Amino acid sequence: MIVWIFRAVALLGTPVLTWLTVSKDLKGVAFGVLIGLVIIGIEYVFENVSLFSLIIGIIGAVVGVIISKLLDYTVFQIDNDGFSALWLRYNIIVRYSLALLGMVISVKKIPELDDLDKNILSLGRKGGKNMKVLDLSAIVDGRVLDICDTHFITGGIITPRFIVQELHNLAESGEPIARAKGRRGLDILARLQESRDIPFRVIDRDIRDVQDNQMKLVTIAKELGASIVTIDFNINKLAALENVTVLNINDLTIALKPVVLPGEDTSVFVMKEGKEKEQGVGYLDDGTMIVIEDGRDFIGKKVDAVVQSILQTSQGRIIFTRVKGKAAQQGPKQP
Repeated sequence: MIVWIFRAVALLGTPVLTWLTVSKDLKGVAFGVLIGLVIIGIEYVFENVSLFSLIIGIIGAVVGVIISKLLDYTVFQIDNDGFSALWLRYNIIVRYSLALLGMVISVKKIPELDDLDKNILSLGRKGGKNMKVLDLSAIVDGRVLDICDTHFITGGIITPRFIVQELHNLAESGEPIARAKGRRGLDILARLQESRDIPFRVIDRDIRDVQDNQMKLVTIAKELGASIVTIDFNINKLAALENVTVLNINDLTIALKPVVLPGEDTSVFVMKEGKEKEQGVGYLDDGTMIVIEDGRDFIGKKVDAVVQSILQTSQGRIIFTRVKGKAAQQGPKQP
């Protein structure tokens, strides 16, 4: 609506202005209409140009004018009357051409900024810095921050801006759980940026031909020769098809579970009753369940126990133990 008001003012107001100031006849009105049409034409062209491209174009034009000024100074220093006269004759055309070239070249070179990101990151990789690309699931999960604090991840960490945009969308969601995930993810990114141990940056790189963000992430990682940090099973499969290395935090968690063997001593806090009579139940730091035979009397206390057997289930491991002292009186108990 505002645009049409502007166009109406340009088309009707300009002829009135030229009639009052330039010529109070038909020529003045026609001149005003012509100027109004030119203004509307320029506005229409700029409407389809992004603000960033416009600013870059203006900067390029200014650079072109500055170069023409430097050429003026060079011609003046040559001190050749014939050449100086020729230069002055075509000076306006030279300035116009350089300004126009500066504008066009600067606007056309904008897409290469993404390639500049790629080149810089590739150089970093060749220098021995292994890049890691964070996906949405790893950011929301948050454990990557703890892993970085332990210095187990080397090299730089990056994430594309479209992943950050996904987090913004989640943070503004009307669903409480999605909103909480989005805000947690943005907080994790902010803390990564504050870290002095691991370099982190958001890159302005996108794959416009691909709509799916997961596929975009895998493609970017492949182009940069980087690894993907994730907990998403689908990303694992996509990356495997593209021969991209995946660092799955869940796999790392499983690999780092404490190793216990039958006959070993362990200290466990008995939290609650077990399913069977006289049983108590406790947990290791990683969440592994420990069943303590004859542990019911020790609920709320920490006891020393001996590992009897280990049962691997689809939900994880269950470790069967017996309170130390009583274990020696009975053989190993099978689950």
